[in-house]
Amino acid sequence: MIGYITIGVNDMAKAKDFYGDLLADLGATMTMDMDRIAFFGTGTDQPMLAVCVPFNGDAPNPGNGNMFAINGGTKETVDALYHKAIALGASCDGEPGQRIPDMFYGAYVRDPDGNKIAFYVFG
Repeated sequence: MIGYITIGVNDMAKAKDFYGDLLADLGATMTMDMDRIAFFGTGTDQPMLAVCVPFNGDAPNPGNGNMFAINGGTKETVDALYHKAIALGASCDGEPGQRIPDMFYGAYVRDPDGNKIAFYVFG
């Protein structure tokens, strides 16, 4: 159902490096690069993440309550994505851990522009 989500960034080169490195372990690559917007995913027929400099020229501002979540598939992958994001310059917004017993394991970071990302696995 979701085609892609878009987040605003200040520095396209930095954002492309951050998300290119972070998502590579999940098999994602930059599927399209159109100067002020770039898309990451496993194919254009699959859900993608787009990073862009806002079209209106205003500063990109993360929304309060906005977040996107990446399914890690396993707790180990969630942990690895969290630690990799931190190493790439993200800040912690909730260390990896079991959030709902036997149902939801997650970790939260803010990317270099302040966008909130969850890494999770159900079960």
